[in-house]
Amino acid sequence: QAQLVESGGGLVQAGGSLRLSCEASGFTFSTYAMSWYRQVPGKERELVAGIMSSGGTTNYADSVKGRFTISRDNAKNTVYLEMSSLKPEDTAMYYCNALRRRMGYDYEFWGQGTQVTVSS
Repeated sequence: QAQLVESGGGLVQAGGSLRLSCEASGFTFSTYAMSWYRQVPGKERELVAGIMSSGGTTNYADSVKGRFTISRDNAKNTVYLEMSSLKPEDTAMYYCNALRRRMGYDYEFWGQGTQVTVSS
């Protein structure tokens, strides 16, 4: 079955960097748009960054533009999130998402999340 496994989270000081990875299996990765979301307790999950299936188009939340970079390697079935100049407000659980819209139906998968904690 479809599976997304995130890794790379951890504790980092403000101003530092982290690289998150999300490895996909069980579906045709190259046909899915991939995104990173984040969530803190008591708040809604928010979109951080997204990348289209070909990797040619990306989008970012205003709060992370210029600091985060999303990329994908379709040969490795993996999507990445490079995070730099991290701020305490970036602290959250980060989730990987795969989405494909086909014939009016959404095929969507989520990972289990990886915790990112930024200390001040």
